[in-house]
Amino acid sequence: MAVPAGVTSGAAATTAAGGSSPGRGRHVRSKNKRFGLTQGRAWLLIAPTMVILAIVIVYPVIRALVMSFSKDPGLDPDTGMFVTGGSAGFDNYTHWILQQCTSASGTLVPCPPGTLGSQFWGAVGNTAFFTVVTVSIEVVIGFGMAVIMGKTFAGRALLRAAILIPWAIPTAVTAKLWYFIFAYDGIANRILGTNILWTGDAWPARFAVIIADVWKTTPFMALLILAGLQMIPADVYEAARVDGASAWQRFTKITLPLVKPALMVAILFRTMDALRMYDLPAILTEGNPATRTISILVVEQIRQGFNSAASLSTISFIFIFVVAFILVKFLGANAVATQDNQRKGPGR
Repeated sequence: MAVPAGVTSGAAATTAAGGSSPGRGRHVRSKNKRFGLTQGRAWLLIAPTMVILAIVIVYPVIRALVMSFSKDPGLDPDTGMFVTGGSAGFDNYTHWILQQCTSASGTLVPCPPGTLGSQFWGAVGNTAFFTVVTVSIEVVIGFGMAVIMGKTFAGRALLRAAILIPWAIPTAVTAKLWYFIFAYDGIANRILGTNILWTGDAWPARFAVIIADVWKTTPFMALLILAGLQMIPADVYEAARVDGASAWQRFTKITLPLVKPALMVAILFRTMDALRMYDLPAILTEGNPATRTISILVVEQIRQGFNSAASLSTISFIFIFVVAFILVKFLGANAVATQDNQRKGPGR
């Protein structure tokens, strides 16, 4: 039957009033059902990965925290019997941070020189020193290498391959290579005409570790910075030249701001890697206390007590986390946020 003029049907009136027609409602419900089904399938796909990550990462972290609050096996000073287990509270943490050791009578005394407990703050200082010095040198040299590798010239591919060779060599092999170079009768002393104990004395050993680490990991820094440089359009530099900008102005006003996301990510990665440094100083200087890092101290403590080593590992984790948080939050190592701010421009 025809609808009189000026009168609309219920479905049409509902649609005209901003509502949903029955057909549209069925479409929305069908779409939501398909979306829910898709989400369910997505969770099924990632569930095995989440389970593996929980087993490999979450469980060891929780287990290490539990162990860090437990006592190491040892002799009970009251009974003279060998005991295991028991809650230690924060004793394992104060042992490292306050450098307190338990005497034969059971009282807390300052850790004697030469014990692992007395070397905690020295290891923290060595770790921080190696991190700041090596990363700073690698940023400067790596930036120069990235600029050179980014230019067009004959043999550029060969140069890039040659620069990446030190980074591809395993760290243990690199440490042994520099161990022979810095030997008493090695290449370094023969070239310099000196008789320096590069791996025995304190400061020469530190410089040896810095030189070896810079030689190995600067190509990694250069590779990440090169990726950022290649994202800068050539038209930007051409427009700056037309406007009369000098080379220094192009570098400070164009290159540095636009390469900052890649540069900060490179600094973040290298800082995290340097804070975990173990194999290079351990092999190169063969346990010299002047080059002992936190990771080396953890490995040495494992041989004496797992629970105390777990607390030291937890302290190391917190230390690295705080440094990473500072780099990301306050120094612009969050590449995504930095790029978003650059797109929005100042004042937006």
